[in-house]
Amino acid sequence: MTRTGTGGDAGTASDRGPVAGERRRLTGLAYRLLGSLTEAEDAVQEAYARWYALSPRGRADIASPGAWLTTVTGRICLDLLGSARMRRERYVGEWIPEPLPDRTQWPGAGPDDPADRITLDESVGMAFLVVLETMTPAERVAFVLHDVFRYPFAEIAVIVGRTPAACRQLAASARRRVGATGAPAGPAAGQAALVRRFREAWEAGDIEALVGLLAPDAVMTADGGGLASSVPRPVEGGERIARYLVHMADRVPALTLLERTVNGRPGLVARHAGITVTVAAFDLADGRVTRIWAVRNPEKLRPWNTPTPT
Repeated sequence: MTRTGTGGDAGTASDRGPVAGERRRLTGLAYRLLGSLTEAEDAVQEAYARWYALSPRGRADIASPGAWLTTVTGRICLDLLGSARMRRERYVGEWIPEPLPDRTQWPGAGPDDPADRITLDESVGMAFLVVLETMTPAERVAFVLHDVFRYPFAEIAVIVGRTPAACRQLAASARRRVGATGAPAGPAAGQAALVRRFREAWEAGDIEALVGLLAPDAVMTADGGGLASSVPRPVEGGERIARYLVHMADRVPALTLLERTVNGRPGLVARHAGITVTVAAFDLADGRVTRIWAVRNPEKLRPWNTPTPT
């Protein structure tokens, strides 16, 4: 992986001066740490608020405003990760990271769209984000900052409040978790074609074709958050998944399926009456779908339902 750069983004009108251009990098960092675009935006906004709360002399005394903002954003995310664990214990059903669209695929998307501020690469793939959810907050911060953004452990130590050696151990532990699951898999060869065949079989209600595209031990996880209907537990097995998907489509005959990029990889979007109701991310191996993550919680689909000009 390569360290995410800071160029190419002028930020918002309030980000003038030495912090201009930092917002894209900070939002990308916060999204990878939190798995939520909404929370990432809030964390970065809070970091900027703290920057502007400093006196002019205080800001002038900071040699590297970007490093300062990174430290503050990292600490805010670390605190949020600690509280998020308790919130997710109370979450209704399965929790899936918030899916991220490729805004270039949507008409009316402007340069100030928050999702446009995140570089889409393997470190935002759904499979990778799901593995990040298994880490402790300190592991996640140390791993993302070092392995994804290439920050030295001396700087990470300041953020997590531990020694550089301890941060190195945290990142190593996180790396083992990633290695044990095989994520991130990188761009999947042939995934777009496979997703297209999957959409066509789903639209046709062809259970046999769907079973042929799914691995026998495939798993589908849905996230409704108690705000949209979804299966409360993962559906296991290719045939069970195929029958469930066809049954769901029969219940909503006006459902429209669209091929869209989800977290940097080919995925599907289901729309009903012009509203995105499901975003599905896929993982595959040996030419078959092995995992489906279906997000139905409308609060997590906000970036997918941005009004567009008529």
